[in-house]
Amino acid sequence: MTKKVLINEVGLRDGLQIQQKFVPTEGKLELGQALIDAGVRAFEAVSFVSPKAVPQMSTAGEVWAGLPMKDEIYYSALVLNEKGYDRAMDSGAKVVSMALASTNKMNEANIRLDLESASAMFVKLIKRAKDDGVETRGYVSTAMGCPYEGDVPVETVVELTKLMLDAGADKISIADTIGSAHPEQCKRIFATVVEKWGADIFGAHLHDTRALALPNAWAALEEGIREFDSSIGGLGGCPFAPGAKGNVATEDLVFMLEQSGYETGIDVGGLLRAVGVAERLVGLKLGGRITEWWLSQERKKAKAAAEAA
Repeated sequence: MTKKVLINEVGLRDGLQIQQKFVPTEGKLELGQALIDAGVRAFEAVSFVSPKAVPQMSTAGEVWAGLPMKDEIYYSALVLNEKGYDRAMDSGAKVVSMALASTNKMNEANIRLDLESASAMFVKLIKRAKDDGVETRGYVSTAMGCPYEGDVPVETVVELTKLMLDAGADKISIADTIGSAHPEQCKRIFATVVEKWGADIFGAHLHDTRALALPNAWAALEEGIREFDSSIGGLGGCPFAPGAKGNVATEDLVFMLEQSGYETGIDVGGLLRAVGVAERLVGLKLGGRITEWWLSQERKKAKAAAEAA
């Protein structure tokens, strides 16, 4: 099985969407460039959603227009309804993400539709995207726990996955939106969907609320998953899921994978420089669990080089 792992950086969208300090277009593009410089080659860059509901995404069109290296970088945009899809198409998006929550209450909080209505809407959008020649990434969000309804049966995840695949979705990402999963649960869910459809079309979207994002990523990895969402510095959270903390930090995930013999093409040192950019933009102290140790090693190297000079 391949040792190559695709990291889909979601810091520009999921990471920034709940930040109190507004990050202007130029700041978002600066952060994107810092991540590209570190070797990141896949991004969920924006969401075309209501500016009133998610003010950070009010400049989505401007950000999309300014994204560099569009022929070389895999960029996707999140859409949650037909209006958002229309905006994405007007902006020239070639890949769209669609997040279908696993429960009635989460869909009602997120998009003001019950599960049945949300399912019908996303099926319609996926079919439209297929007709338009646009790649679709379907997310089963709150797949490992809902903040309003609690545990989610594996059968529900399978049912919603099948719904989106049958409609024509190209990829499916299973999302632990509130960071409630544990490794055995994560392994069970991914083992189930991989047995039915194979691993190649699946990705994992993990949050670190309970400090289990890395073990959960490893559980998914063992089931053959080779695509993971992550967010620089651990930025993130869901504005409609109370208590949900940030996504798994890109620097932690990349470090774990590279140390374990997997290939991401991403430089941890470059990621930590991007963390510095993100800190300045949002006015918060950021960084994954690897940060302090990595910086201490850099200081040791610098000291040794100075003494040898």
